[in-house]
Amino acid sequence: MCIHKEAWCSFDVSLICGIVISALFLLAAGGFPSQILGLYTKDMSIINTGAVYFKIVAFSYIPMAVSNILSSWLRCKEHATIPFLASFGAVTVNTGLNYLLIFGKLGFSCMGIKGAAIATLISQLFNLVFIVIGFVLCTGKDGDKPVLSLHFKKITIRDYLVMIMPILISEFLWSLGQNVESAVYGHLGTSNLAAYTLTGPIQGLIVGALSGLSAAAGVMVGKRLGRKEYDEAYTESKKIMYAGLFGAVTVSALLILLAGVYTGLYRVDDSVKELGRTLLIVFALYAPVKVENMILGGGIIRSGGNTKIIMIIDIVGTWCIGIPLCLLAAYICKWGIVGVYTLLTTEELFRLAVSLIIFRKRKWIISLC
Repeated sequence: MCIHKEAWCSFDVSLICGIVISALFLLAAGGFPSQILGLYTKDMSIINTGAVYFKIVAFSYIPMAVSNILSSWLRCKEHATIPFLASFGAVTVNTGLNYLLIFGKLGFSCMGIKGAAIATLISQLFNLVFIVIGFVLCTGKDGDKPVLSLHFKKITIRDYLVMIMPILISEFLWSLGQNVESAVYGHLGTSNLAAYTLTGPIQGLIVGALSGLSAAAGVMVGKRLGRKEYDEAYTESKKIMYAGLFGAVTVSALLILLAGVYTGLYRVDDSVKELGRTLLIVFALYAPVKVENMILGGGIIRSGGNTKIIMIIDIVGTWCIGIPLCLLAAYICKWGIVGVYTLLTTEELFRLAVSLIIFRKRKWIISLC
């Protein structure tokens, strides 16, 4: 009973924190879209168009936060099918609405970028409703009665915050670093930015698909550690890493072969297509390293509760290696998007090297119970 209440207390605190943080981003994005976008580019046409999109999409932040927390709970309770079906449905809804609203099909008005934003918001609301229904049904089926409590028995709120704060700081600084990188790309010129943006969907699709291994690693290894099955946790971790490596190498090989076909689908200048194709090849070469970092840092090592070391790796990798190299390549060496992106992504090698050392020393293998 105590463990049951502890779990729900963790859920309640996480849900409240998620809603508060996403609400702050909603206020910032909804209230100052042009000012925020102005940090990334000086092209007023892009800023004005982006502001329209930003104001609408900002309302999806809270549904997204709630969906992610509910999905994490369902995965931990071995109901991973619900988040999968919800995500698949949301992508389908988003794709269909994009077609209808952007181009004005089946009687809908041609709304362009505004239609894309509305499609994103509706798909996130669909995702939330689907997951909430699944959450209610699964908790009822398991006989798992929700407990509203912010008071832990075995640990204090302070202990809980000490454990999760490194994750929040790490994710915030990593996201801030991504924004700095995007700002640098934006100042390289419209063609360079267009080439990078062109590769975004396929990069997001591949990383999103393989990041499921990171979530699986966190749940599977975390359960082993909770039962104090340390050798099994280590063995299972290696299996997940090998699976991730195999998947990433396979997808990377296909991407290298089909990069030109993908960029050819877009109606842009040939120079932009060629830049996009080259960026995809660079991404494909680094993808196995990136995926292993997600599995190790985002799943395996973090499942043992040693969140501080992950925070240090992320901060050093992003702010002491990645960002300086990005600025060096863009503003000192005056390189184009391909050179900047290639040099910047080398920080993934640092993350992998340090994470592997920590993994092999097994110092992350502890039980939080």
